[in-house]
Amino acid sequence: MTLKKAIIIAVFLIFGFFSTGIVQSIAAEIGKEVAVPTHLQDGDEFNIDASALVKHGKHLFEANWTDQEGGGRPLTKGTGTALADASSPLIFPHNFNRISAPDANSCAGCHNQPRVGGGGDIVANVFVTGQRFDFATFDNSDSLPTRGAADEEGKFIQLQTIANSRNTLGMFGSGYIEMLSRQITTDLQSIRNSIVPGGTAELISKGITFGILARNDDGSWDTSTVTGLLNSSLTSSGDNPPSLIIKPFHQAGGVTSLREFTNNAFNHHHGIQSTERFGIDTDPDGDGFANEITGADITAVTLFQAQLSVPGRVIPSDQQIQEAVSIGEKAFKDIGCASCHVPELPLDKNGWIYTEPNPFNPSGNQQSGDVPIYSLDLNSKKLDEPRLKEQNGVVMVPVFTDFKLHDITSGPDDPNREPIDQNAAGGSTEFFAGNSRFMTRKLWGVANEPPYFHHGQYTTMRKAIEAHRGDALDSYLNWTALSDYDRDSIIEFLKTLQILPEGTKHLIVDERGKKKKWPK
Repeated sequence: MTLKKAIIIAVFLIFGFFSTGIVQSIAAEIGKEVAVPTHLQDGDEFNIDASALVKHGKHLFEANWTDQEGGGRPLTKGTGTALADASSPLIFPHNFNRISAPDANSCAGCHNQPRVGGGGDIVANVFVTGQRFDFATFDNSDSLPTRGAADEEGKFIQLQTIANSRNTLGMFGSGYIEMLSRQITTDLQSIRNSIVPGGTAELISKGITFGILARNDDGSWDTSTVTGLLNSSLTSSGDNPPSLIIKPFHQAGGVTSLREFTNNAFNHHHGIQSTERFGIDTDPDGDGFANEITGADITAVTLFQAQLSVPGRVIPSDQQIQEAVSIGEKAFKDIGCASCHVPELPLDKNGWIYTEPNPFNPSGNQQSGDVPIYSLDLNSKKLDEPRLKEQNGVVMVPVFTDFKLHDITSGPDDPNREPIDQNAAGGSTEFFAGNSRFMTRKLWGVANEPPYFHHGQYTTMRKAIEAHRGDALDSYLNWTALSDYDRDSIIEFLKTLQILPEGTKHLIVDERGKKKKWPK
């Protein structure tokens, strides 16, 4: 056999094997109904371009998961624990449930206003704490014992003892949010570490005070005068001091990072379990699928959310409206709103370089040291615009929050107060005592992310303002003392705080998207 003929035969055989493999692979896919046919493998995130990684993350965020790829969780609750009654799995007709979930096919099914990554209509509300049930419905028999008075049938109060309805918030600018929270946490922990037994120190970061932390003579910690932090961030035991971790995600401030938020959501809402939380080659929910979403996939979804463009401002060209906006912006500060809704906060020390994983991640989420650090410049013009800019080593983030929890209701008689404390043990006195503390709403982008307040039951920003009580009572009373024009002007100011149309290059524009100088 000549060399030429041997080469031709070899090429034919190799081509034949490859062709057969391709045909077999294609044949295996025929008839399959999956949203994500290809997943990243751990480590792949470091071998592909950042834009491709973000694009994959967006695909995962928009994916409508099916039961042919692990969608649903037949044998587990939204908390990740086993069903109380394994003999009644969450399969049709119990595979979807608005109260205890799974309750969505896609992340974008809820986060979509004014576009993918934003907030959600009232129809997209989630029922927090409902995930502790196998299958909670509106039927009275699902309810825990009632708390307080109820109507004849007890339906309203009993439903509230199952779960609280919370409005879906948007994720635009969330990379900057997380980096600010990390820097504040680092500052607070540094102050904590400087306190010797018998000493005290004021917890201040970025001009925000979180009260006084004290240390007793025996070395134990006194957090009784610390304010604005979640109870879990104030817990200490033995040689372990309070963590003082800022948890900027969820309205009651319960989630540390976008990564934790993502791991929680995929399992709770979609029944998709990540390998970093539930293990490799395991099937904890009994649906016949393992490795439903990888750690690299979670990194991609996290980075997609982190790099979403920042909200900006739309200043109408009408001179009368501009005058009202200017007056309203000043009045907003004068009546005390800006003491909690802090207009802008400084991000320094290269804090705009977003890194994964978050060093404060709780267990069940990728930890520092598990993998190499992935870095993404949030100011990069290669990402969706508009972006923030660094000046003199600082990026000013116009977020309108102080990252603190505040009591914004006046007590059990306030219809805004929820009768369940999601941070207390289920069934305890504290659980039924209720939750009245919520993280100060980040107002950037507020105008085109309705509805409003933590429950999303107010269709206007005015209603939300007038619902403020508790720690915000003085500001509310100052609001009521304003003239009608000044109150209207505050609304006009708030209406300028918007998520800008895709492709907008400037942070402040007119209604046609052209760059606007403000203040004039």
